[in-house]
Amino acid sequence: MNRFAHAQEPEPGVGIGWRHPHYGELLETRPALGFLEVHSENFFAEGGAALEVLLQARASYPVSLHGVGLALGSAAGVDPWHLDQLARLAERIAPARISDHASFARGVINGQDVHAGDLLPIPFNQESLTVFCRNVHQVQERLKRPLLVENLSAYLTLAGSDRSETDFLGELVQRTGCGLLVDVNNIYVNALNARLAGGPDAPDPLRACEQWLAQLPAGAVGEIHLGGYCVMEDIVIDDHGSRVADEVWQLYAHAITRFGAVPTLIEWDTALPPLAVLLGEAERARRLNQPAEMSA
Repeated sequence: MNRFAHAQEPEPGVGIGWRHPHYGELLETRPALGFLEVHSENFFAEGGAALEVLLQARASYPVSLHGVGLALGSAAGVDPWHLDQLARLAERIAPARISDHASFARGVINGQDVHAGDLLPIPFNQESLTVFCRNVHQVQERLKRPLLVENLSAYLTLAGSDRSETDFLGELVQRTGCGLLVDVNNIYVNALNARLAGGPDAPDPLRACEQWLAQLPAGAVGEIHLGGYCVMEDIVIDDHGSRVADEVWQLYAHAITRFGAVPTLIEWDTALPPLAVLLGEAERARRLNQPAEMSA
């Protein structure tokens, strides 16, 4: 049993990423949503308008904190200041969930701490797993709760992997008691890029993603992300700037069949549409996100 488990787990629901252009309209109209998700780092400042707005929203909705800066795969470790700010924010708003990514970003060059400012991939091997487990343990001990770790949309493959991504994530869950945030759009983007790189002999993207989902420990999935992607000439980018693609909706339905009803986020960060468009996407997810008998 996870010793950080909440006394009462949040009910499954569908939420949206809450971004600045929609602050006022959402607080005025209070649409029916399961939760709001915000980027943790945007609310680290002590006091100020941003935190006050978040506290107003928290009075009406559960809030999920989604981070991009913990750099959990970094051998340099977790930045103590960053972790302190996250812990303070979590204490203020009592979030439903806290998550970050299966990536690295921090390092030491010529004795100086540096940060890449990006979500960089890690090799899936024992050395990386040891680093990752150490950092996740540290974060969970500080927060006194489980962390959700999100699979990455990766645009290069690092040498040195000796296991699959799903095996790596499964071992991470087993060793740390963390949960998983499954970004369905990310796995589809990775599959599309694998097809671009591999040509006609590459696996069918939908089938490859279904196999990826089947290899995860089902009970560890605490949240799902859905978003849009951008197809360019020689690469597909996970830009969160459009509606969820039909193929990603298919994979989401498959994921719900496997994992049961899981809190789900509509993630839209660039080229933001009117709030009504986000709410329409959330409603489509809500219709699919019904309690389902979990597959073995």
